[in-house]
Amino acid sequence: MDLFNQDKLSNLLPHDGIVNYHGTILQPEEADDYFERLLHCIAWKNDEAVMFGKHIITKRKVAWYGDEAYAYTYSNATKQALPWTDELLKLRQSVEIHSGTTFNSCLLNLYHDGEEGMAWHSDDEKMLEKDGSIASLSLGAERKFAFKHKESKQTISLLLEHGSLLMMKGTTQTNWLHRLPPTKKVRRPRINLTFRRMCEER
Repeated sequence: MDLFNQDKLSNLLPHDGIVNYHGTILQPEEADDYFERLLHCIAWKNDEAVMFGKHIITKRKVAWYGDEAYAYTYSNATKQALPWTDELLKLRQSVEIHSGTTFNSCLLNLYHDGEEGMAWHSDDEKMLEKDGSIASLSLGAERKFAFKHKESKQTISLLLEHGSLLMMKGTTQTNWLHRLPPTKKVRRPRINLTFRRMCEER
């Protein structure tokens, strides 16, 4: 099911969750500028995972930032949040204005080309606010993004544009998987910023 021509703010999911695509929220020149600045100012590191007892280091690079030094564990590996950069604070403000939601952390992904992607998964770790919103801001190469319902296996896809915002809300993470499928057609890099809400337990 292809949704490229749907109304930007309609719910892209037929049931069991809410996904809104806002389209581009940054001007092309502004998006280009942020892409270049993030490429060089972010503390990128190759992502790590422990799968079936094996320690895996990915080609994709990641970085984790937040209001506090939040510990975020996924794929059996833990990251400690770094303090916000000026660029990230400005982008968070823009995302919060467009989404009407506040965020306290951001996981960034750097895909060097289309052959680097992300397998089916849900962002449903216990340290994340349950049924909280996740805002996905895309910079760089346009990439296809897909959802798959956990029970019915129905799939939905859309193209994420340079400077665009995608919102995943409600029970989306509980009922749907999502992925960034690899492709040999894309040769340019992409930076993805996923703004999140960590549970702030005292």
